[in-house]
Amino acid sequence: MEIKQFEYKPLAHYSYAIVDNGEMAVIDPERDPMQYYAFAKEHGAKIVAVIETHPHADFVSSHLQIHNETGASIYHSKMLGADYDHAPFDEGQSIMIGDIKVSALNTPGHSPDSITIVAEKDGKTALFTGDTLFIGDVGRPDLREKAGNMTAKRQELAEMMYDTIRNKFKNLPDGALIYPAHGAGSLCGKNLSSDNSSTLGNERMGNWAFKPQSKEAFIHTLLDSQPFIPSYFGFDVDTNRKGAENLRTSVANIPLRLHASTDGLIIDVRNDIDFKKGHLPGSINIMAVSEDSKFETWLGAIVNPEEPFSLVIDKPGDMEEVLGRVAKIGYEKQVKSVLTLDESLVVESDKLDLADFKSHPDNYTIVDIRNQSELEEGKFFDNAMTVPLNELRASLDKIPIEKPIIVHCAGGYRSSAGSSIVEGNNKNVQVFDLGENVKDFM
Repeated sequence: MEIKQFEYKPLAHYSYAIVDNGEMAVIDPERDPMQYYAFAKEHGAKIVAVIETHPHADFVSSHLQIHNETGASIYHSKMLGADYDHAPFDEGQSIMIGDIKVSALNTPGHSPDSITIVAEKDGKTALFTGDTLFIGDVGRPDLREKAGNMTAKRQELAEMMYDTIRNKFKNLPDGALIYPAHGAGSLCGKNLSSDNSSTLGNERMGNWAFKPQSKEAFIHTLLDSQPFIPSYFGFDVDTNRKGAENLRTSVANIPLRLHASTDGLIIDVRNDIDFKKGHLPGSINIMAVSEDSKFETWLGAIVNPEEPFSLVIDKPGDMEEVLGRVAKIGYEKQVKSVLTLDESLVVESDKLDLADFKSHPDNYTIVDIRNQSELEEGKFFDNAMTVPLNELRASLDKIPIEKPIIVHCAGGYRSSAGSSIVEGNNKNVQVFDLGENVKDFM
């Protein structure tokens, strides 16, 4: 039994291939399936199954595309309620991948339709736990109140998670390998480890969810201080339940326009330095310059599902990669066009006099756009008003404009997006991005 873990770092997402005797299954695939096809080719294997642990909220899966292009059967819980051709895969059901026995456990808690995949061969066991069991944590239970075929309240799902952790894994060996769908940096949990795998024995010893505790204490810990929910999460649950369009055809007709301008919502993906030197009026700077950029998360937090927008890129060669990142969360159908800049139409951002700000902070309106969980740890500036970035576009009328405005986060990436949002809405007041200089005030 060979197991391959694939990582998509911007979303802290893990997907998997298991191969045996010329057959391969893909588990929780990301939007672009080409890496799975390449792995199958390298191992002389045929993809015969694609398995979904649940309809994901934070990324769009390629399960339907893999089915259409390879003939592989799609397996997931019957409770998911999919309309496309699939095979129900619930507790008591199993399939063979080569000589590997692959079976399902119904493990609700993150969602009512979550399953854990159990792969067994020659006395070895691997568990693909989806968003149920992470390394050091369990999946959040508050994403299915308004999305999916089966909706459930967070309290109800938290109770399900308690029962899942107490009962569903108890007959499995300590040596069983744990392979989750996410690691540190994902918004699908709050205290995920940076480790990409573990064993069930290690989780029984070190994961808070396995410690002896009452149901009430477990639920309180699970529900307390969960991260914010980006706008796109419910949209992606529904997209995955229906099955996403083929990636290649979905982005094929998006036009590229060189040295152009446009109206409507504009997302500029260039680095913050170039953006501040010149950008289209009203555009929002959500950087997509590296795999460390949380572009997908913040695009889906700032821009609403089905809201049209245009993209500004640095050079034409960036188009394919950027559209691929947009498609990771299923937003490609919202893209009206991809642009490179007409330099005659750009405006510059205001440049902060840092020394003046340090000397006279009360002369500025300071806007702290960190998340609520960060704000609970304390402010950097006592007189700052707090508006989390994901709420900023809807809260612009609450920001006073009598004094120059300074926007900050905890490191600089988000403040570039936040300051551009405020700048685009206020033509008669100076708006500054504190950027990485915020570290001087920590």
